Amino acid sequence: MKWLKKGYSKRILFLGLVLLTFLVVKLVTPVTAQPQLKERVKENSQNIPVTEASTLLIQGKTNYDAGRFTEAAIAWEQAVQAYQQAGDSINQALSLNYLCLAYQDLGQWEPATAAINQSLNLLQTQPDLGILAQALNTQGSLFLATGKNERALKTWQEAEKIYTQAGDEKGVLGSKINQAQALQSLGMFQRAQRILEQAQRQLQAQPDSLVKATGWHNLGLVWQTIGNLQQSQQVLEKSLAIAQKLNSQRDISTTLVSLGNTARGLGETALALQYYQQATEAATNPLSQLEAQLNHFKLLIHLEEFTKAQTIIPAIQAKLIDLPLSRDAIYAQVNFATSLIELSSAINQQPTTKTIAQLLAQAVQQANILKDQRAESLALGNLGKLYEQTEQWREAQNLTEQALALAQSINAGDLAYQWQWQLTRVLTNKGEITNAIAANQQAFNILQSLRRDLIAMSPEVRFSFQEKIEPIYRNLVSLLLQEAGETRGYGDGEMERWGDGEMGRWGDKRDKKDIPNSQTTNNKQQITNNKQQTTNLKQARKVIESLQLAELENFFRTPCLDAKAEEIDNIIEKGDRTAAVIYPIILPDRLAVILSLPGQSLSQYSTNVPQAEVEDIVTRLRQSMNPALSNKQRLKLSQKVYDWLIRPIQQQLKAGSIKTLVFVLDGVLRNVPMAALHDGQQYLIENYSVALTPTLQLLEPRSLQQVQLQSLTAGLTEARLGFSALPAVAEEVKQISEKIPSEVLLNAQFTRANLESQIQSLSVPIVHLATHGQFSSKPEETFLLTWDERLDINSLSELLRTREETNAEPIELLVLSACQTANGDKRAALGLAGLALRSGARSTLATLWTVNDQSTAKTMVEFYSHLSQGNGNRAEALRQAQLSLLKQKPYRHPYYWAPFVLVGNWL
Repeated sequence: MKWLKKGYSKRILFLGLVLLTFLVVKLVTPVTAQPQLKERVKENSQNIPVTEASTLLIQGKTNYDAGRFTEAAIAWEQAVQAYQQAGDSINQALSLNYLCLAYQDLGQWEPATAAINQSLNLLQTQPDLGILAQALNTQGSLFLATGKNERALKTWQEAEKIYTQAGDEKGVLGSKINQAQALQSLGMFQRAQRILEQAQRQLQAQPDSLVKATGWHNLGLVWQTIGNLQQSQQVLEKSLAIAQKLNSQRDISTTLVSLGNTARGLGETALALQYYQQATEAATNPLSQLEAQLNHFKLLIHLEEFTKAQTIIPAIQAKLIDLPLSRDAIYAQVNFATSLIELSSAINQQPTTKTIAQLLAQAVQQANILKDQRAESLALGNLGKLYEQTEQWREAQNLTEQALALAQSINAGDLAYQWQWQLTRVLTNKGEITNAIAANQQAFNILQSLRRDLIAMSPEVRFSFQEKIEPIYRNLVSLLLQEAGETRGYGDGEMERWGDGEMGRWGDKRDKKDIPNSQTTNNKQQITNNKQQTTNLKQARKVIESLQLAELENFFRTPCLDAKAEEIDNIIEKGDRTAAVIYPIILPDRLAVILSLPGQSLSQYSTNVPQAEVEDIVTRLRQSMNPALSNKQRLKLSQKVYDWLIRPIQQQLKAGSIKTLVFVLDGVLRNVPMAALHDGQQYLIENYSVALTPTLQLLEPRSLQQVQLQSLTAGLTEARLGFSALPAVAEEVKQISEKIPSEVLLNAQFTRANLESQIQSLSVPIVHLATHGQFSSKPEETFLLTWDERLDINSLSELLRTREETNAEPIELLVLSACQTANGDKRAALGLAGLALRSGARSTLATLWTVNDQSTAKTMVEFYSHLSQGNGNRAEALRQAQLSLLKQKPYRHPYYWAPFVLVGNWL
């Protein structure tokens, strides 16, 4: 059996990587093995000769590679029993290791755990280094799949040691790559990157071989998972070059598909289509060719190139017919069917519906034959989606509930949340609003339990976060706020406007006579403040808060919120009773706002304005901040947003003696400065201090009056790495140093290494960085410039958090005085919000766009002057600095003073 162990070790080498790349990792409670599997094992396992055990292992491998995981598990269970009867503990341990793989693919975590634990126990008494290392690798993948990231890391570190003892360099390399995945899941990006870079150097030193090509390929997939798509592309190109040199058509095809996926993630759709076409031509087996064609087909539909997409259909259908029965074949059918559903919806071609239904029904039947409950759930759920599209609500509900029951039976949360969301839409269209809310709540609850696993989702899911995940949260918020609206006496007609958020069935069907004091204009405002609604309002706010955290974690690929955070409601009750929290929520048919005032219950108000109109007006307002454009148009747009957000509550704010407005902004609203909103007479900043916070929680907020003001100030005055000079930075740094004691790093001194060293060694509460930077909705385009490199956002945030490792005083204030949000990126401020959370700084002062460096220097000097002389309130210090520019004729335009925003603690 030595030959089998040696050959199959290559199959296991990057096990954790492969599982994590192609499957959604699930945080679920382990379930027991299905009775059918155990019964079949018992029936077929009587008196199997030991000489047949090796055949069973090979048979299991054949079934496993073909996607027949239940059959693989049966063969390997029989092999386990045969070796146990023969007293061959080494090969029994090997069989148990393989059995764990099959159970993992079946989502049967409890028997998978039992199998690998038994394997490792056997190897304690009769150690075999090669098998022991394989078993540890398998156990690591199981830990990662069940959310035990730290244990996965330690297990793969142990596997690396065993592979080292065994002299297996390939095993060592595979374990390191797996460790990088675990480190990334734990948010340790710099360590993960160092390990990957080390693995790249090891691969580079090896002679060209198919093993090296596979290593580069898997390394490229890890970079893809982490989110570094440029690095993924470079590494995958190396894998492709070796595969082409060695003329390995199978490796050429699979690598081309991966390159296509990475290119699509980078937005290089033409290149992605080219890669998929090349992969189709290079593939040597029907399944590989089909994978490339399906990806090509899906992307053409996404690009709305429907005619080209239709030309591929016959080739895909022909390939599907020839595929042998396996999970991969079922997934291919479902994949094709879902793409056809999307295509038929786009071109309104209903005759295709029958073809799709037959395809999915066949997939259901085949999954049942394989006893593959996950595949069966996937096929049933998509069949339910088809009936939803054709508005056959009863059939859609029945099929979706069947799919949901199967997903729940194997604790497949990544499927269950989709079916709960689908059920929400179906029930809404049936008019069963209470049940729809319950289903939507369940979808939300599952997503909450999976939130950290969204970080490790496949790129296909991550890139479609806005389309696939976000609507679930927003629809629940809509339903909750609407249910609160029912208590205002609008009647059942109010509920009719809530339909299928994903399918575009929004519309207001209320009869005017049902609405007290009816006003039919789109700008009609409604304010509610009823104690009975507080529960719904709190839940709605919690849901949108969870969405924003999930969005940030999807952006960073790691959890963002610190466990030491404090609820913002506690702060305005106990720390600052002159602050109000304003929480706008952009819904498909209206802009809703939740208001929190000290000593009062939550209240809500809304404006009936479609999401598209909100986004258009806000985008135009941002563009109008250019001083070369019309002041009249800017003021008109600014007043419009003021009317939405502030005018309905201005009397409440005045009555409550509110001095600070804290905004938790949503969507495109993050891209415009609230300070520049205008009431027709004055800017908002002339009456209130303004602060932003990404979430309803702040990191251990305290006033700067409690600390001695000192700073680490770094900046660039000279042109570097293609960026222009910032000559006024020298004066800015000089004057800041005169206001508060400062350690200065200027130009060549401002290197990454020096910055990291000073942050670790100095316990100053303020870090001021006067340098170019950009915030974007894409992590790879969010960076800060030092003298020697562009620091990406993960490296920067991790660098800023290094002080926490020494238990020193936290960074109270991080100032980024020359940054900007990316042009044309509606979600660019996501990068700023993410950095504000991930850096560990209690508050961040940054700019939404690059301003004349002279006015920036003036603003910063005024800010520090008021900060040191006043009561230490950050928001008020920024307000006074902005007002000082507003009063100066050359800088009166909001372009000069409005982009400065304070994020986080305002005290």
